[in-house]
Amino acid sequence: MKDEPRKRKRSPRAPRLPRGPVGPHDLAIRRMLTALSALASFAGVGALLYYVLGHGRWRLGECVYMAVITISTVGFGELNHMVDVPGARAVTIGLIVGGVGVIAYFQANLTALLLEGSIGHAVRRNRMQKAIRALRDHVVVAGAGSTGRHVIDELIATDRPFVVIEKSREHGERMSEEMMGGRMLLVHGDATMDQVLLEAGVERASGVVAALTLDKDNVFVTLSARSLNPTARIVAKVVEEEATPKMLKAGANCVVSPAMIGGRRMASELVRPEVTLLLDQMLRDRDKNLRLEEVVIHPESKLAGVAIRDSFIRRDTRALVIATRAPEGIFAYNPDPSTVMHAGWTLIAIGETDDIRKLRALAAGADVASVDRA
Repeated sequence: MKDEPRKRKRSPRAPRLPRGPVGPHDLAIRRMLTALSALASFAGVGALLYYVLGHGRWRLGECVYMAVITISTVGFGELNHMVDVPGARAVTIGLIVGGVGVIAYFQANLTALLLEGSIGHAVRRNRMQKAIRALRDHVVVAGAGSTGRHVIDELIATDRPFVVIEKSREHGERMSEEMMGGRMLLVHGDATMDQVLLEAGVERASGVVAALTLDKDNVFVTLSARSLNPTARIVAKVVEEEATPKMLKAGANCVVSPAMIGGRRMASELVRPEVTLLLDQMLRDRDKNLRLEEVVIHPESKLAGVAIRDSFIRRDTRALVIATRAPEGIFAYNPDPSTVMHAGWTLIAIGETDDIRKLRALAAGADVASVDRA
C-alpha cells in the first residue's frame, strides 16, 4: 500500500483586528470620495457617449472636455460640427440636467468635509477652550487609558465637571464619542508639559488625577500640577511600589496601585462575595447611581449647630449619613441622631447622585429647592 500523500499544513491566518468606530471626519471623507466618484463616472459616461456618437470625429480628450464644461454648466462652446451628429445635443441636454444634481451633491460634501475638517476642528477647539476657561473646581484627568477610562466613567456617573488630557487625538475623540456623545472636554497634548496642564485649567482645579502609563510621567504630572496649584488634591497612579515614596514627595496627596487594588478585590471576591456583589450593584446600577460621598459643612449652612435628627437631611435629600468626622478627628460611624454637627465637619453619606447633590447644596448653605429646579 502506498503511503498517502501528507497534507500540507496551512499556516494559521492572522486574526483580523476589530476596526474602531468611524469618526465624523472619516464619514465626511467617505462621502466626499463617493461624490467625487459619482462626478467622475457621470463625466466619463458623457465623454464616452460623445466619442461613440462621433465615430472618431472627435478625440477622446475633446469629448472629456466637452462633458466637463457641460456638467459644470460653463458651456464655452460645442464640439466641431456637433449639429451634424444625431443624438449629440440630446446627450448635452442630459448632461446639463443631470450635472446640476451631481455638482450640487459634490459641493455639499466638499463643504461638509471642510466644516468637519480643519475649519470644524478650529471651531470645536475654540468652543472647547472657552468652556474649559469657564470651569472652576473641576478635576483634571491626565491620561485616558485603561485606568483613566474608569476614572472618567465615575466622574460622569457622579456628575463632576472634568477635563481630560490625552496625547492621542484619535483615542480621545473616540472616547468622547463613546462615553459622552462627543461632549467631553478634551485637551490634546503631553500632560507632563506645564502649558498643557494650564490649558486644562489646572490652576483652577480642585483635583488632579495622574493616570499615565509610566510612573516617571506621573511623577512629572504631579510635580507640575503641585507647582501650578498648591491646594489641589492630587491622586497619582503607580505601577511599581518603589515609586510610591517619590510620588508622595512630588506632591501627591494619595497614591493608588491598580495591582494592589486588583489583588484586594480578588481576595474580597473569595472571602466576602456578598459584600462585593452589593458594592458592585450599588456602583453599576445606571438607573440609581448609588454612591458613598463626603460632604463638608460650611459655616453658613443650616446644618451647622444642628443635631442630625433635627436637620431633616433624610426628608430633604433622602441621603443617609453613615459617618461623621470632625477636623483632625476620627470617624464616628453610625452617629447618634442627637449628634450636633458643626462647621468644618465632614459627613459621609450614601445616596443617589441627585440626593448627594442636594446634600452638598444644603451643606454649602444653598437652597435645596434650587437644586430641584436646576
